[in-house]
Amino acid sequence: MTLSPPSRAARLGLLALGLSAMLGACTPTIRLEVAPIQIYAKLDADVRVRLDQELQNLLAENPNLF
Repeated sequence: MTLSPPSRAARLGLLALGLSAMLGACTPTIRLEVAPIQIYAKLDADVRVRLDQELQNLLAENPNLF
């Protein structure tokens, strides 16, 4: 049994398959890292507003405190 050489279309197909396999192996990896979000400033501002309101109420009730 003798094998005939591959046709031109078959060779081009194999070449395209080989090139796509090589290029597919070199795809870049993109990583996205997100730093943790700190919300201490918002909480701190809320506490300060509450304390400020309590202080204003205390001064309104006791004007001779200072």
